[in-house]
Amino acid sequence: MNMTKTRFLLAVVALLAAFGASAQAPGPDELVRMVTTDVLDTIQSDKELQAGDRKKALALAEQKVLPHIDFRHAAQLALGKGWSTATPAQQDQLVAEFRAMLVRIYSNAIDVYRGQTMRVLPAIYAPGDAEVTVRNQYVKYGQPPLSVDYAMRRTAEGWKIYDIVVGGVSLVLTYRSEFSQVLRQSGVEGLIGRLVEKNR
Repeated sequence: MNMTKTRFLLAVVALLAAFGASAQAPGPDELVRMVTTDVLDTIQSDKELQAGDRKKALALAEQKVLPHIDFRHAAQLALGKGWSTATPAQQDQLVAEFRAMLVRIYSNAIDVYRGQTMRVLPAIYAPGDAEVTVRNQYVKYGQPPLSVDYAMRRTAEGWKIYDIVVGGVSLVLTYRSEFSQVLRQSGVEGLIGRLVEKNR
């Protein structure tokens, strides 16, 4: 598995908790701090998750992670100009396959967070801002801190993640490079076919 993409999915692991559980939702940085602390504690205490139980990891993702990621916006950014050349039906299929691809990689990566701690840095934003970046550092004994930034946007359903930047490298831009190459060679249908094949 590509190590860079694995790290992105490991960052998603840190958000395995329900967002917006309280009537008065916390700010984005406090939200990330709250859920990542909960998740890291859960991983450390759950032997099945540590052992890489794929079925349990998939169920956990479906219940707690995926509803809080804006896959459509992320897929749109990853496709760049290619998004506008896709029909609405193709866009829906691209979002579905992009989602399935991330879940597939995620289910193989959950146990790597054993023994890590997390620092959430204060986010700087105004109350009316529609977007904010929440900066984290994941620390493991004997290793340098790993910076993980969550790009979040305010939606009608609350704050949602649309990009993750690990060690200065954007998930969206990483996939944009890969997707643009396939689009040039095979078009939108070719990209859909490539994603379907990967997800089998």
